[in-house]
Amino acid sequence: MFTGLSAFPLTPLRDGAVDEAAFARLLERLAAAGVDGICALGSTGNYAYLDLAERKRVARLAVRHAGHVPVMVGIGALRTRDVLELADDAQRAGARAVLLSPMSYQKLSDEEVFGLYQTVTQALSVPLVVYDNPGTTHFEFSDALHGRIAQLPQVASIKIPPVSPDPASAAARIDRLRALVPAHVSIGISGDAVAATALLAGCTVWYSVIGGLFPVTALEITRAAQSADAALAHRLSGRLQPLWALFRQHGSLRVVATAAELLGHAPAPCLPPPLRALQGEDRQRLAVLLAQLQLD
Repeated sequence: MFTGLSAFPLTPLRDGAVDEAAFARLLERLAAAGVDGICALGSTGNYAYLDLAERKRVARLAVRHAGHVPVMVGIGALRTRDVLELADDAQRAGARAVLLSPMSYQKLSDEEVFGLYQTVTQALSVPLVVYDNPGTTHFEFSDALHGRIAQLPQVASIKIPPVSPDPASAAARIDRLRALVPAHVSIGISGDAVAATALLAGCTVWYSVIGGLFPVTALEITRAAQSADAALAHRLSGRLQPLWALFRQHGSLRVVATAAELLGHAPAPCLPPPLRALQGEDRQRLAVLLAQLQLD
C-alpha cells in the first residue's frame, strides 16, 4: 500500500453528521476500481473537523467497505493523548497503516515534532506514514528531520508536498530526501497537479485527492508513470490542467467536495461549516468542466 495509488476519499456530511451511506459508496467505488490503498480521514476526509467518536466510526466504516483494499487511517490531533487513542482505535478497527500529521495551534519545534513521532511509533504495531503538509499544519519539515523520523520503528513512508513541475528539479529534490531515509521507507507525493512528474522522478506512491473521487482517472496516470511512459502520464495529467487550476484557486478539498455534490456522490452541502463548497459562477464553471472531462 506504499506504492501505486493511495486514494483519499471525502468524509461527506449531511445535516452536520457523517453521511455513512454516502461514505460507504465512495469506498466501494474505490475498491471496485482497484486502487492500491485507501486513506480514510486524511485532509480530504475532513479529519480535523470531526470529534474522536466520529473518527472512530469512520475508521470502522472504511475498513468494512474497502473490501480487499488495505486501509490507512489518519490519526492527527492537537494532543498526543488523542493521537495515541486514535492510533489504538485504528489498529483495533483493522487499519493496515496510520497517517500522522503534526497538528498544532502553537507553532511546533523540530524536537516537539520528533517527540510526537517517537512516542506514537513506540505504541504502534502497524506502519506509519509521515504526513508533511505545511499548507494545513504550518509546520515545515527539514530533510534532516525527515531523516531522523524515518529511522524510527514502524515508519514506512513519507508523504511530501508538491515538487517542482520541472522534471530535473523534481528528481533532485526527491534524490536529496532519498539519500537521508532508509531504503524501506517509500517517498510519496501529494499535490495532484505534479503527481505524474513526481512519480516519474522517483516517488513510488501518489497520495491522491482526485483518486478518492475519480479512481480510474488517477489509476491511468499512476500506471503510465509506473510503466515509465512519460509521454502518456504527462498527457493524461495535462488534460486535467483546468481542474488543477481550480485546485490552486480554491483548494483541492472544496473543488472535490463540489464535484462530489454535482455528480450525486455526496449530499449538498457535504462539508463541515464554516467550510463551503464552490458557489455561483465557480460552481457552474466546475460543472461544465466535469461534463467536458468525463472523469471516472
